[in-house]
Amino acid sequence: MPPTRSHIRATVEAYLARHPHEREALAGLPAVLDGTGDPSSRATLPGHVTCSAVVIDRDRRVLHIGHRASGLLLAPGGHVEADDRTLLAAALREVDEEVGICPGDLCLTPQSLGAPIDVDVHTIDANPAKGEPAHQHYDFRFAFYLTAEQPPPLALQDEEVSGAKWLPFADVRSPTLRAKLLHAGLDGQPEAVNASALIHDSQGRYLLHLRDQRDGIWEPGTFSLLGGGRETGDSSLEATLCRELAEEVPGLEPRDLTPYAVEEATSTDGLAVPIQVYSGRWSGDPDAVDLQEGVLLRWFTPDMLDRLRLSPGTGDLIRRHAAQQPPASSATKGVRPLRDEAPEGTEFHIVGVHLYLQDEHGRILLGLRHPDSKFAPNEWHFLAGHCEQEAAISCLVREAKEEAGLIITPGDVELVHLVHLVDSPGARPRIGLIFRAHSWSGTPEILEPDRCLEWRWWKPQDLPAEVVPYTRLAIGGVLDGRLYSEMGWGEQ
Repeated sequence: MPPTRSHIRATVEAYLARHPHEREALAGLPAVLDGTGDPSSRATLPGHVTCSAVVIDRDRRVLHIGHRASGLLLAPGGHVEADDRTLLAAALREVDEEVGICPGDLCLTPQSLGAPIDVDVHTIDANPAKGEPAHQHYDFRFAFYLTAEQPPPLALQDEEVSGAKWLPFADVRSPTLRAKLLHAGLDGQPEAVNASALIHDSQGRYLLHLRDQRDGIWEPGTFSLLGGGRETGDSSLEATLCRELAEEVPGLEPRDLTPYAVEEATSTDGLAVPIQVYSGRWSGDPDAVDLQEGVLLRWFTPDMLDRLRLSPGTGDLIRRHAAQQPPASSATKGVRPLRDEAPEGTEFHIVGVHLYLQDEHGRILLGLRHPDSKFAPNEWHFLAGHCEQEAAISCLVREAKEEAGLIITPGDVELVHLVHLVDSPGARPRIGLIFRAHSWSGTPEILEPDRCLEWRWWKPQDLPAEVVPYTRLAIGGVLDGRLYSEMGWGEQ
């Protein structure tokens, strides 16, 4: 079926949000969208939607074709057809039909991604032979980079195309498109516009996500890496990945995200999609996170991959990464998942370590959590982290260095409080271990700005209102000399 009215309307609204000064020029488009006819049908008059492909090569040139009917040099494009699922898909089909450049030869630009770079309104003369009066085209123009160094040989559609030229940005025939190209920073160099997480633990396992078996989604019914496409508000590909993880699996926060490889996949429209793969460490229980997309999350070892239906290239990627890892230590080699060993009815708990640090004035160190954090955004909290395959004090020492640049000696640490809590009915219980460090070296630094915005020393009697509730409870317990507190269990 052709693009839906809601899809076209959403595309228009997003475009006008980026180009509000063009609202007057596109004033006739809302009437087309509000009318009774299909906005993308050539039978809808006095105007309808068309789509074009702005194909850019490495020399910052744009492909133009000689249009036989009008005699003009134009970007490949035309009317939407019934099988075009989206406006972007219509543009891809047109460039394939008119010049033989298939979707796999193209990729999205990081500047415009899947949104139109330009929407142009132009009048089409009457065509008595076709019974068409003069009317308007609202042309949605999508920008693409060629994936290859050199443009491929063109196969021109003789009945509609008289020739083809590659024109520099400054010579592009459409004034509105030319202005956008000259200011958009487009360089013709393909780069990753998606990000994925190759998440592994200390036992040689890799976390895979089973996608829904539904039409219209990327690689349905396969096991794949978590991740997704960049959006216009993402400051970087790592920000893209963190946003995607927060949307897909709130509570899963891998450590040490590091660029590992750039892989190439194929989108639902057939486009080439470069993907920046980040490796990261996590040792949690997939059943303990709140999966929002897909069917399930599971750990797999490389020897199990042949038994799975995988996204293309995923198996080779994991095997390559696994071959580069050091051999498993005797402490972790052959360790089985806890669920295989625990007595029936055991409820697994999440263990967190927390640093209770007081300066010479009796003030307590707290950090202000990032507003985008899934846990306690804009609230003050201990320097803290979750235990991986490590001792609790080792975890505390590691977290202090990674988060704030503080050096702590394990022998200078003592347990001063424990909070046993459950955040909400049915949530996985947590054990919060609060350790006091009697000495340390270094001054607190912001080393993880995506998690903590500020470190500040607070007098216990002057704590801000925005303190994590169990943090406030633990501080009170330490000051009162109590070793244990509970929270949330009465609400079960």
